[in-house]
Amino acid sequence: MYIKRHIEFALNAASAEKGVLCITGARQVGKSTVLRTNFTEHKEVSLDDNRALNLACDFPEEFIKQFPPPVFIDEIQYAPNIFPFIKLFLDKHKSKGAFLLSGSQRYEMMSNVTESLAGRINLLDLYGLSVREIVGDNFKDKFIPTNEYFSGRTPKKLNYNEIWSFIWRGFFPEIVASNTEWSRFYSSYIRTYLDRDVSKLGQVGNFLQFERFLTSIAARTGQLLNVADVAKDTGISPQTADKWLSVLIASNIVFLLKPYYSNIHKRLIKTPKVYFLDTGLACYLLGWDNEQVLQNGAMSGAMFETFVICEIIKSWTNVNGITPNRNLYFYRDKDGNEIDLLIKRGGTLYPIEIKKHISCNASDITAFKQLDKIKDITRGEGCVVCMADDVIPITSNDKAVGVSYL
Repeated sequence: MYIKRHIEFALNAASAEKGVLCITGARQVGKSTVLRTNFTEHKEVSLDDNRALNLACDFPEEFIKQFPPPVFIDEIQYAPNIFPFIKLFLDKHKSKGAFLLSGSQRYEMMSNVTESLAGRINLLDLYGLSVREIVGDNFKDKFIPTNEYFSGRTPKKLNYNEIWSFIWRGFFPEIVASNTEWSRFYSSYIRTYLDRDVSKLGQVGNFLQFERFLTSIAARTGQLLNVADVAKDTGISPQTADKWLSVLIASNIVFLLKPYYSNIHKRLIKTPKVYFLDTGLACYLLGWDNEQVLQNGAMSGAMFETFVICEIIKSWTNVNGITPNRNLYFYRDKDGNEIDLLIKRGGTLYPIEIKKHISCNASDITAFKQLDKIKDITRGEGCVVCMADDVIPITSNDKAVGVSYL
């Protein structure tokens, strides 16, 4: 069953602008399916097929002749040397939307792509299904906690158990839209990820140790990232931990949330926070076999925070296909003041606290006033995202917001 993706409008618009549309995202988030569904006139060839891969790597010019545009090339990260020949074709034919590409590694990790296809390619990101997509909610605005946003938002209300079920089960289309057994899916996913993505990046020699590293990162989702501690827990050097972290980022398994920092405001913590981009995968790695174990566990708050951050990222990315790295931050200073998320738009910061409880009050937003000390920044409306059913005022400028409103 195909679940309609909110990014479809952005995909069609981006394809009409440039000769190449490339969509990146973790393995099995639905990249091939969304392209196949929305661009039926394109022939499809996958570089998971060894014959096609060998042709693309060894004879890229012949590959273009055998698979002429309009063509959809899946798993393009395996054959980056084909990019100059795509450029030559586009320079000759000047056609829009000629090539659709998809890959499970971010393109900054592929050599020469920017140089080869500069000005000819639109790069878009795709994540797992959002709750909006799963429940059939057609609302497509970016989440920003303003009165304008909430005035247009009439969501389907989710109850407490539904929310935890979503968090535990995860957001890969196959796990959502089919009867696939949970543990079997994630066990297979990790094996495939190691065999096809991690091995191709060539920076990992010990897969068992890398899986322990992956689990150690999952145990830290929603926390400040201390690479040295992860390295110690995993039995590897800090240098190896840095390399392996870059693999997780490149293959869209984790997201690093940067701290908000201004040269004027000297007392801010500069270490990023790490978030798993699929909560179901994190739950599997940590051995939580059902949602009750998750709800009652010591990490339930961190996993709820991870879920909320990921839903906000999806709400932004699905509008134009661009991950909002320059719009999302967190705040933490050396005096212990913390704000889970800051959304920056123009010269305004919108503070967001994330709590797994149902009722919220002014004590949850005491850190918001720290933003008033930052020069040249306006403190916008803020909120606490929680398990409430509705949008409830806390102050004249701040609200408690039920997670259904994301």
